[in-house]
Amino acid sequence: MTDYDYLILGHGIAGATLAWELRRRGRRVLVLDAPNPNSASNVAAGLINPVAGKRFALAWRADEMITAAEQLYGDMAAHFGEQFFVQLPVWKLFSSVAEQNTMLARSADHPWQDFVEDAGAPLPPVPGVRDEFGGLRIRRGGYLRLRELLAALTAESLANGTLQHETFDWQQLVTGPAGVTYAGRIQARHFICCEGAAALQNPFFSWLPLTPNQGEVLDVECPGLSEAQVINKGAYVVPLGDGQFRVGATYRWPPFAEGITPEATQELSQRLAAAVSLPFGVVGQRAGVRPAVRDRKPLLGRHPETPEVSIFNGFGSKGVLLAPRLAILLADYLEHPEAELWPEVNIRRYQALYTAAPSAAGFSS
Repeated sequence: MTDYDYLILGHGIAGATLAWELRRRGRRVLVLDAPNPNSASNVAAGLINPVAGKRFALAWRADEMITAAEQLYGDMAAHFGEQFFVQLPVWKLFSSVAEQNTMLARSADHPWQDFVEDAGAPLPPVPGVRDEFGGLRIRRGGYLRLRELLAALTAESLANGTLQHETFDWQQLVTGPAGVTYAGRIQARHFICCEGAAALQNPFFSWLPLTPNQGEVLDVECPGLSEAQVINKGAYVVPLGDGQFRVGATYRWPPFAEGITPEATQELSQRLAAAVSLPFGVVGQRAGVRPAVRDRKPLLGRHPETPEVSIFNGFGSKGVLLAPRLAILLADYLEHPEAELWPEVNIRRYQALYTAAPSAAGFSS
């Protein structure tokens, strides 16, 4: 039996980030993961945008989250000798005079001032960009080369034995006051669930209001389009290099389609055509399921009756932005008895929904 401090289920952006933070603290960590090329983390464009959404609101704790993300992804770049976080301005292009007036009025207010530059100045001319109503230039944004980062973390962790690729069997997990054992070969003092949308089948946390949604993205070729910024006009347009861009994303609630759909191809192509006037061609398309939560805040905390089991999940489309800071928050909470989770993300906010998980073979407490 091999002993660890932490056993983590899932190696998307949440699980990988948390494992990094715990190992940074000198803890023995093992991650179990069943590879899925269509996981939310593998499909996502890795966009970091401090001012976004239909209401174009400042992201929750934007400065704190971006600062932590910059630090973590900088550390990872130094470790691997490869740059993963590409810092670029985000251009929010207005779609109408009404939107222009509303956004310009709001951009003068604090705390937007730290993120929106020269709100009254026109955007510089860029061939092929449809900016007839103008737009805003947003600072401290960009995108994470998420697939490449996860591939680097995976290769290293497989090589040093801190990641194992396998399908998790809940029947082989045994919990108790001293921690957990799994499959008769792994022992850990704490177990953390980071499996994304698969948490709907998690016997400890299926009572939480996880409401996954499906998203599709396009990879397109658009020769001549500037790669010096991320474009946001009904869809994000993220440069990938060599004249290619990722365009997204759709949102679909259950029931989910199997794989990619022609409806998403049409929808995203129309959104891209509204943002750029240059010809483009679709070269790829992916679909994934995001682990979203009804109040749009992640799910962190210990199980109410089995405190040796915790959850770190529910990041929706914001995992790249939120996971670095929240990994520190959860690690502090698990490592220090006096530490508290922020109420906005603590699963105690849903305590009223809790019902004990049905007993199943392989579990004990």
